[in-house]
Amino acid sequence: MTAPAANLTEAASIATLLATFRAHPHFILTSHLSPDGDAIGSVLGLAGLLEQMGATTECIFADPIPAIYRTLPGVDRIRHASAALHPTAPAILLECDVARCGLKDLDGRLIVNIDHHASARPFGAINWIDDSACAVGAMVCRIVQAAMAEDPSIVITPGMATCLYTAILTDTGSFTYAATDARTFEVAHELIQAGASPHGIARDVYFSNPFSKLRLLGTALRNLKREGPFAWTTVTQPELDEAGASTDECEGIVNFLIGIDGIEAAFFLREMPDEKQIRASLRSKSAIDVARIAEQFGGGGHRVASGCTLPTPIPEATESILSRLRARLD
Repeated sequence: MTAPAANLTEAASIATLLATFRAHPHFILTSHLSPDGDAIGSVLGLAGLLEQMGATTECIFADPIPAIYRTLPGVDRIRHASAALHPTAPAILLECDVARCGLKDLDGRLIVNIDHHASARPFGAINWIDDSACAVGAMVCRIVQAAMAEDPSIVITPGMATCLYTAILTDTGSFTYAATDARTFEVAHELIQAGASPHGIARDVYFSNPFSKLRLLGTALRNLKREGPFAWTTVTQPELDEAGASTDECEGIVNFLIGIDGIEAAFFLREMPDEKQIRASLRSKSAIDVARIAEQFGGGGHRVASGCTLPTPIPEATESILSRLRARLD
């Protein structure tokens, strides 16, 4: 199957996706390394739709699921990338490309690409990219709504609603980012009507952090540095070990930095377990497009929130990002 033309309407793109979902009995679903709420919630929400359409699914992530998302309905079905994949099933990649999903056995498969990042490219056989969407979870909601219009037996289950609400809540910064609009709240309202609990989801996401994550945050804040409108911090693997924290507990630390008055861009670097690579999370208050910086290192994301991996030690990685941030202000 060839990629749809770039000028397809949203309705035509969704129709192509639904036709593909009906044409195959099994799908692999995945998203990016260091999965966040949008990645996890969208994969689980879309899996719920596919199963109602008669398909079986494998939900696979290369990195661990952060503790705050381990109460999501269906999360126990997610497997690690080391698990054997169905040999021929199409793969649906949500908000990432093949390199950023971390799976190694995707060659020769039909690839479905659903993304809302400005850095997204139509690399799949089937592509739906909408950089105006507040979250890929919102795009999945539109797919589900179209499927419901075609088949009245399909519903948004309470579990799907919880997963998709979590996706939208977290990827909009609790409904604060620029992509949040009236349509965002309309979708949130529909998901609440379908069974999502705003209070329960907020409790799990924001008020259930492990003690080790707070210890790690303390280390990151002690390492905090500033240069004019830029702030950054780092965490080494020994510091992770000392805090008793896992790598997934680094999620969200960078948001404390971008919240500093007078800071226009911030980044957080964490050392990988092999101590040979650095994961970077970048944030901006919109004056600087951090997605363009992440793309230079093979990553990507949004104008105000992006990530990448650098194959250099922390000092070199810090200077690489800082030099590009300085250039953006020149």
